[in-house]
Amino acid sequence: MGRRIPSGETRYNKEKLLQGQGIDEPLSEMGFKQADAAGRFLSNVRFTHVFSSDLIRAKQTACAIMRNNQLSEDIKIMYDPRLRERKYGDAEGRPLSELKVMAKKAGGQCPSYTPPGGETLEQVRARAKDFFEYLCQLVMAESSVKEKSELGASGMVGIMSTDLAPFVNHNKEPTIFGESRDVTLDASVLLVSHGAYMRNWIKYFVEDLQFIFPPELKKSRELSVSPNTGISHFIITVGSGATRKPEIQCVCINLHGHLSDIDADTSHYQV
Repeated sequence: MGRRIPSGETRYNKEKLLQGQGIDEPLSEMGFKQADAAGRFLSNVRFTHVFSSDLIRAKQTACAIMRNNQLSEDIKIMYDPRLRERKYGDAEGRPLSELKVMAKKAGGQCPSYTPPGGETLEQVRARAKDFFEYLCQLVMAESSVKEKSELGASGMVGIMSTDLAPFVNHNKEPTIFGESRDVTLDASVLLVSHGAYMRNWIKYFVEDLQFIFPPELKKSRELSVSPNTGISHFIITVGSGATRKPEIQCVCINLHGHLSDIDADTSHYQV
């Protein structure tokens, strides 16, 4: 079970300037408000693992979310460079409009165009794939060890329908919950990263793992860059077979209702 959240807003987001990895800008005042709002929205969710990009805007977002959480006080945030934003090379610090001009001059178009010194989409997807496989292996290994203990899997979390309460009005509940609508999951994971990176991760789900979004989600929303602190929630079932692909279900994607009371502009998407 995992929730993915891009960082809060920075000055560069507000001014539509590319950040990538080379611009390590802290959150703006609005960005901190967004992160706190996401934290309040998730305050009653029990997390077993929390991962964040090691860029400052993601770190600050993750810390704000966990500061508001009431059930995960002892969870340490793990910072991982594999969760960094896409690297935009020479275009970092420049307006998004300039990137589009650069792409047009090179005979390409955004977002597939790679500026000099930047990462290709394939490289970003490879990072996402590497981290996702690591995360699946970590959860499976921990679950296996805990199952052998006398007390059982102390880290396993009983997820009930009430745990999904913030999300059920946005999308239909996944069929994994069956009649009882209760299920035990091996892990409840929070990932804090960046908009363009997460879009490529979702494309990895769709194109490599053959994940299909629920029909009520429009295609444009599936692969769009999330608003700052937009919440995407997936339930992932990993089998023991080496060739078996994970089963992925989407509870919600790019959810931003928690921003409605802080005057946040969700019309512009970060990169």
